[in-house]
Amino acid sequence: MTPVLSIQGLSKTYGDGTVALDAVDLAVERGEIFALLGPNGAGKSTLINIVCGLVRPSGGTVEVQGHDIARDWRRARRHLGLVPQELVGEAFETVWGSLVYSRGLYGKAPDPGHLERLLRDLALWDKRRTPVFALSGGMKRRVMIAKALAHQPTVLFLDEPTAGVDVALRRSTWTLVERLRDQGVTVILTTHYLAEAEALADRIGIIDHGRLLLVERTADLMAKLGRKELIVQLERPLAALPEALAELPVGLTDDGHALVYRYDVAHEHGLIAEFLRRLDRAGIVFTDLKTRQRSLEDIFVELVEGAR
Repeated sequence: MTPVLSIQGLSKTYGDGTVALDAVDLAVERGEIFALLGPNGAGKSTLINIVCGLVRPSGGTVEVQGHDIARDWRRARRHLGLVPQELVGEAFETVWGSLVYSRGLYGKAPDPGHLERLLRDLALWDKRRTPVFALSGGMKRRVMIAKALAHQPTVLFLDEPTAGVDVALRRSTWTLVERLRDQGVTVILTTHYLAEAEALADRIGIIDHGRLLLVERTADLMAKLGRKELIVQLERPLAALPEALAELPVGLTDDGHALVYRYDVAHEHGLIAEFLRRLDRAGIVFTDLKTRQRSLEDIFVELVEGAR
């Protein structure tokens, strides 16, 4: 299957010598939610801006639906929608007029029905006659999403789409993104909310210093790198870790009230049972057991720090 977005050897070096992208290769399939994660300055926005024609690359190629963004840029850009981090737009235009204008920019015939569905999906229908400048920040963010979807793109870029919005709007944005994926739209998002990426993305890419460190299916990434902790609450606190447990990956909390056993899900192979047997032989009585899964945030920090 030909990818919807194909990036090969993409690089960008600015005039001051800053390397924003370093030979990035990436392929994204139709109807996929792809989350691009990385710290500030990692190259996320530069990559998006190059694909969308806002920044000129130093090298490499990008194709959207088989159209090269340099040689066939008109056709390529018709497939692209972008919601930037910054709130920009026609401040004195009404919400409806802003969408009509955006659709017309791409040479699309008027489609009031499509625009109405967008505004209703984003809870903006009642504000359609309101000037954009009179809206709250959260509503302006929704207008940006509606504008990006006005011409019915097949690839939608969301650059920090839920930054600075309340929990309710974040949840409604997630619902919209999932609905777009179900309709065959490819969604590529950057976010600092790692729980957002973990909940939404089919695949995750981690970028730092312009280099793509990893691209994995979200479930595979969590299974491969995810570690768990077994937390054992003790009936009586311990002053030190018992010698019987010294060779196991076990730690004692600072207050001595719990033991924390860390293990790899894929290689556990009965070690938890051995750990519990040793507790029993040592006469250590516990009152509760609970497990905790390592999060995507933990994995992200480990990968980025390990690459530096």
